Amino acid sequence: MDTDTTAELQKSLGIDIDPETFRLALTHRSFAFEAGGIPTNERLEFLGDSVLGLVATESLYYDNPDLAEGSLAKMRSAVVNTRALASIARRHGIGPHILLGKGEELTGGRDKDSILADTVEALIGATFVARGREEAFAFVHRLIDSMLSDAVNLGAGMDYKTTLQEAAADLDLGAVSYEIVSSGPDHAMVFTATALLGANGWGTGDGSSKKNAEAAAAEVAVKAIRTIYPDYTR
Repeated sequence: MDTDTTAELQKSLGIDIDPETFRLALTHRSFAFEAGGIPTNERLEFLGDSVLGLVATESLYYDNPDLAEGSLAKMRSAVVNTRALASIARRHGIGPHILLGKGEELTGGRDKDSILADTVEALIGATFVARGREEAFAFVHRLIDSMLSDAVNLGAGMDYKTTLQEAAADLDLGAVSYEIVSSGPDHAMVFTATALLGANGWGTGDGSSKKNAEAAAAEVAVKAIRTIYPDYTR
């Protein structure tokens, strides 16, 4: 693992972890197996998942005193799901740093939502182990606070596609549809979706599946609507 690029990644994430723990957090089981059974990041992932869930739950509970348990649970799910965590990993360029086995490398594992999401959780766990509870919690807040705010502002369906449907109907912007194109080899195909309201494109997003690409496009479209119609609060 290149020391300079590792330092750049830690700087991007705003953390300072010793090299051994940081490397462990990036060690996928496929790499560990091919390297003769060295430790994997799965224990750190297990810990990070719990830390992430606690921070998200605590923030939603105290910041939304009037919301019922069901609504809080849906908001938490919108933030700690695999697609959301994978988007965090892509935003910070984590994928190129993951230690993968040759098989996973050849099948596009470096951009798989599940591997990216698991690595984010492992990095949270590594921060907890290396730097303690306070810094780990602060790290999680930096990663998810903006998404928590978005979750609070989503419509009743608690996802951007449902919210886009509601906004398009409320504002008479036209029927929602998606145009999808794909690129790349079969084992690492990338889908690009454009969210259309009537005949007009309002947002474009990429994903490793059509569903994820549509969700990403819907998110861009919803944010565009909120910019153009600031008084729309549904």
